[in-house]
Amino acid sequence: MAFVAVAGSLVLLAAACGSGNSGSSSSGGSSTGALDGRGPITFATGKDTSGFLPKQIAAWNSAHPNEKVELKELPESADAQRQQMVQNAQAKSDAFTVLNMDVVWTSEFAANQWITQIPEDKVPDLGKLIPATVETAKYRDKLYGVPITSDGGLLYYRKDLLTKAGVTTPPATWADMLTDCQKVAALPEAKGMSCYAGQFEKYEGLTVNFSEAINSAGGVIVGKDGKPNVNTPEAKAGLEELVNGFKTGAIPKEAITYTEEPSRRAFQDGKLLFLRNWPYVYSLANKTDGSSKVAGKFAVSPLPGKAGPGVSSLGGHDYAISAFAKNKATAVDFINFMASEARQKANLEATSQAPTWQSLYDDPTLGKQFPYLAPLKASILGAQPRPKVVKYGDVTAAIQAAAYGALSGTVAPDKALADLQTKLQSLITN
Repeated sequence: MAFVAVAGSLVLLAAACGSGNSGSSSSGGSSTGALDGRGPITFATGKDTSGFLPKQIAAWNSAHPNEKVELKELPESADAQRQQMVQNAQAKSDAFTVLNMDVVWTSEFAANQWITQIPEDKVPDLGKLIPATVETAKYRDKLYGVPITSDGGLLYYRKDLLTKAGVTTPPATWADMLTDCQKVAALPEAKGMSCYAGQFEKYEGLTVNFSEAINSAGGVIVGKDGKPNVNTPEAKAGLEELVNGFKTGAIPKEAITYTEEPSRRAFQDGKLLFLRNWPYVYSLANKTDGSSKVAGKFAVSPLPGKAGPGVSSLGGHDYAISAFAKNKATAVDFINFMASEARQKANLEATSQAPTWQSLYDDPTLGKQFPYLAPLKASILGAQPRPKVVKYGDVTAAIQAAAYGALSGTVAPDKALADLQTKLQSLITN
């Protein structure tokens, strides 16, 4: 979401990563499948909360005056972003050139021919990226995007309070986490704090949290054979952990409205002992400008599970090219620029977002600067993808409805899972 580097270095890197034909004119008559045409392009992305993305685009633009990139900032909500991208594609509009896509949208967009296949030899650094991230950009074994950031869920915890309560290691299981909360609750400084929260509003984040709970209990939503298999004892055990959390108050009732940002703010304000969230939270929660009450007081670990460390949903974003866009050759160069190791390192340093370059996780200097890289790498390598289905919009809506009903107490977990199984069977056909 953001990049940090000396301005002069950014310009040099932009020139190095871009094409030498920056002076070429637009060829608006290119076919939807061909990666040709040079000239101005647009970049459609979710709301940039880092504030640095425009500077990165400016660096590209200064080195490519005839191939400038215009930022098209979409809403913060992933669901709203997808809706605008789908509407643009259905209208066959060339308003968006490069799309910053959630990894779960690839199958839907590729199957509908809304994005352009990218030959792998057009992406020289592809083999240096974490293989699981590259797979998120593929549909039927063909590449339709380039992974720019990955994401693995992490457990943020108040290390200062756990230490004061005599707890020396972060929890590996849900039961351990609840026990730790009880120990910390006896401390005077923990008065008014809640135990745990994730993202439980009815949106894509709920699909992620629901999936992680089920996967961490040994269950699945969709099996390796591509068939729904969510009405199982394992899935029920995972869902009931969340349901019971709300019932007992271990998860605060207001968490039913939490998306990433409200949950982050709750943790930063000292209202939570544990928080499930993405890597981007790390740098924000550690700010010493007065915006965070927990700077220097927290640490991160893998998510807890039923019998041991849990399973994260594989998150992240891939850059794809709209099938209806002009100047696709420029788009490929811009994507390669943004995907470079130097740019991903800068993004990591600025925003703490997870890179897709394997080398960055093994850099000892970065490891000291960002202690969460080791658990983050483990989280990503062990992560499970959300269902890779063509009708993903309908599937995730069904998951959200079932999970929200159970968490809000309006539907029993058994019925929620049974109804979800039936709904998914009608949506997913092989």
